[in-house]
Amino acid sequence: MKKQFDLSQLEWKLSGWTPHVWRTDRTMEVGTSPNAEVPSIPAKVPGSVQAALRDAGIIPDWNMGLNYRECEWVENRHWIYEAVIPDEWIMPGLTYRLNCLGLDYCGEVLLNGSLVSEFKGSHVPHVFDLTPHLQETGNVLRIVFECPPRWLGQFGYTSRMTEWKVRFNYTWDWTVRLVQIGIWDSVLLEATDGREIEELRITTGKDSLTVKGKASGDRVRVSLAGIREEEVAASEFSISWEGLPVEPWWPNLEGDQPLYTLTCTLLDESGNELEKITRRVGFRQIEWRPCEGLPENSDPWICAVNGRPIFLQGVNWSPIRPNFADVTEADYRKRLELYRDLGMNILRVWGGGFLEKQCFYDLCDELGLMVWQEFPLSSSGIENLPPDDPTAIEEMAVIAESYITRRQHHASLILWCGGNELMDLKGKPVDETYPMIARQQEVVAALDPARRFLATSASGPTSYAQPENFGKGIHWDVHGPWKAAGSLEEWADYWKNHDALFVSETGAPGTSSVEIIRRYSGDLDVMPATPDNPLWRRTSIWWIEWDRFVAEKGREPETLEEYAAWSQERQAQALSISVKSCKDRFPRCGGYIIWHGHDCFPCTANTAIVDFDGNPKPAALAVGEVFHRRVTEEG
Repeated sequence: MKKQFDLSQLEWKLSGWTPHVWRTDRTMEVGTSPNAEVPSIPAKVPGSVQAALRDAGIIPDWNMGLNYRECEWVENRHWIYEAVIPDEWIMPGLTYRLNCLGLDYCGEVLLNGSLVSEFKGSHVPHVFDLTPHLQETGNVLRIVFECPPRWLGQFGYTSRMTEWKVRFNYTWDWTVRLVQIGIWDSVLLEATDGREIEELRITTGKDSLTVKGKASGDRVRVSLAGIREEEVAASEFSISWEGLPVEPWWPNLEGDQPLYTLTCTLLDESGNELEKITRRVGFRQIEWRPCEGLPENSDPWICAVNGRPIFLQGVNWSPIRPNFADVTEADYRKRLELYRDLGMNILRVWGGGFLEKQCFYDLCDELGLMVWQEFPLSSSGIENLPPDDPTAIEEMAVIAESYITRRQHHASLILWCGGNELMDLKGKPVDETYPMIARQQEVVAALDPARRFLATSASGPTSYAQPENFGKGIHWDVHGPWKAAGSLEEWADYWKNHDALFVSETGAPGTSSVEIIRRYSGDLDVMPATPDNPLWRRTSIWWIEWDRFVAEKGREPETLEEYAAWSQERQAQALSISVKSCKDRFPRCGGYIIWHGHDCFPCTANTAIVDFDGNPKPAALAVGEVFHRRVTEEG
């Protein structure tokens, strides 16, 4: 028997401390201690430390002007979340576990002042046995967060990035530094008498289903939405069904997305229910076929779903906010429904982020948005090879196992990838000969062999498609360019001759709306839009195109409105040119994924096609028209 209690409903308090001073405090209510630098304030769970501090008026809104600089001190303190477990939840004779699906990043769990366990790592759940420390009444739970790693941002050495915290919010070229600390996913109190479902893994095909798991009980009953049911002995169990009378799941624009409820119930000797787990599943078949005119020995890049070749079109998915602990299901739904409406069918969950919350994958299942999921590795500019020390490799293997076991039942998930832009100094992508990648591939082969594993993106002989190499057959899955350096006529000529089998990351910059730029400018001037203006260089000067405006117009822009209108139209034209070129080459080209989808910070300019509020820029509407145009395997 297992019961779960959602700790988000408790009244949580948060206090801030000079590192380790809290260890010297003997009061039961640590947060009210005079030794706390930041005495108790209300905190949401899940939620970030930063959001709680902002809501309490202790730090400013980091989205305004240069306010993010006034928030960095938060990283240099210890933070304690504190709540009282209701007495009525505690029953004698049961084992109690604290199941934290997302802690960011390291610290300790204490119960009634006693150390339960230390923890480290943002990418895997953490489970703690509370039983030895429980009292009959008045149980005080504390989750302590210590100082996070100093630097994991965009630039550095990938082989040295072995602290498994989410990297992007240390700064990237589309967000400022806001290093999240806090509880970023659900926290559950689990009570069990030892009879429970310990593991459950589900995979589906076009009309087949396999369920594997471990359980402590007498029997397990597996049922699929009134279609089929079977009971087997508990312990380690496996059920495989073929020829199920189910309707196929289709990507967006290709058909419907029927989903079926699978229920796994653990029974005792008398047939009483001890635990029940439900999952929604869909049935589809994914094949990867060669592109037309495929170079010898190259990778297959035509995705066939249920036997139908489909041009993959979508965006690279980066997190919605740097403080992703505070993102709601409504935030996910707004962006995902927009991508659906724009005609997209794939999202590449980029390796600088994390395994998104469960609701993301549920919504992708519902909306027909296929998911390319990367493990949490990314390039660093100076050196981009994955870590090769044995400890880091095994830690990544644990992360990969966790990703797979938690998400493999989703119909939308079609691909696992080792990480983003992992390559040598010459720009050659890594392959399965690298120890870290080989270990990832081994995990995928053992736990999810039906899904494709890709070493990295870009992949193949080279990472970038250079004009001088067109026609040589070395452009397989490529990245870039992200900007039309010259005129749009030159940009069109580049894409006219492009020969990659797949483009998994490319883009063009455009400004946010004038309203967003002004709203978040703080006390900074909104003009000129040049690198000399601190408002425009907050994230990256790469996306400023002032000089291009001057080259085309023969003068400087007179107003922000004029510059933004020109920039947004240029982005729309540039992306329309490139996506149309790739889609026209189908089936010689298998797909096109824009870098990137939405802003997580109110950038003045960026390659995102959806703004900070989750609304489409003109470029999104322009590419949506191209995405909605049907193509066949004949082109």
